[in-house]
Amino acid sequence: MEDLFKQLTANLAVGVEAGAGLIIGFAAVEATFKAFVLFFVRRRLPDAVKEEIRLRFGRWLSLALEFELAADILRTAIAPTWTEIGQLGAIVVLRTVLNFFLQMEIDKAATRNYVQFK
Repeated sequence: MEDLFKQLTANLAVGVEAGAGLIIGFAAVEATFKAFVLFFVRRRLPDAVKEEIRLRFGRWLSLALEFELAADILRTAIAPTWTEIGQLGAIVVLRTVLNFFLQMEIDKAATRNYVQFK
């Protein structure tokens, strides 16, 4: 029964990580498409439109980071060694710091754009 639980958890971690990859991939395709349209078709739009593309992409990346962290936690939940726990701790710190600064940038830019349009 324990082996079955470990296998299910490992498969779930792979699925969550695949979900993160899909989120990043689709977000990158969306941002690229919108950037090309903006660059080649609608060149006269204000810079705030470019900023909105960047913010939307940043929000998707932030969500994908959360998924990646969840996958790492799932993997480590399966009979972890002290080395794996240490690696998870380092990964949690790095991804949390990345997510924190990404969210700060998103919030700052969103506030700046809100004030600009008001």
